[in-house]
Amino acid sequence: MPDILIPHDSIAGLFFYERTTHPQDIVEDSVKKQHPDIKRIIFLIGFMGSGKSTIGPILANTIGYSFIDLDAAIEHREGKKINEIFAEHGEQFFRSIERELLEEIAASAHKTIISLGGGTVANEGTLRYVKATGIVVYLKIGEEQIYKRLHAKGDRPMLRDENGNLLNGEPLMAKIRALLDKRTPYYDQADIIMHTDDKKIGMTIDELTKHLRGLIEP
Repeated sequence: MPDILIPHDSIAGLFFYERTTHPQDIVEDSVKKQHPDIKRIIFLIGFMGSGKSTIGPILANTIGYSFIDLDAAIEHREGKKINEIFAEHGEQFFRSIERELLEEIAASAHKTIISLGGGTVANEGTLRYVKATGIVVYLKIGEEQIYKRLHAKGDRPMLRDENGNLLNGEPLMAKIRALLDKRTPYYDQADIIMHTDDKKIGMTIDELTKHLRGLIEP
């Protein structure tokens, strides 16, 4: 909001103005002074199928934040599906543009929830960056539930074999377990861990809203 100039006093026909701000700005400034660690961004992390893209927009609407899906933003900028980027350039290239766009979005984000890909924080550098920049929320889901949600999906490049064939059955479960073993140590460093197995979305939103109170800008 723009500053408002209010006449304060007059001497010899000249006005002196007391500079004030919008009441909401005053509230936010007060919160920041009392709680300097208050963050303006929430990062949602978790394995594929954990509900980040479903829960994120609903949570954002509930707390008055914007929502951005990082994978969707990458596809929009590159003009290609994630699968195509992986197939044409490999995972290392994808991770480099993922980190670049993440920092670009976060630099200008304010009161925003950013949903990250399943492997985004699976390295120390990116994990440190998001923890320093915002509140990190891990939507945790068990391997059986992951399998149920993903076994019929063909849009996950990390769930294919070395020849690009879609995995299913025991090979798919083995891949899920291997990825979870690798990524869970990073996921578990989140500020908030929320179990989402068989939990109604409304309950998850209510619990997250309570956990986030006092940690983010109102």
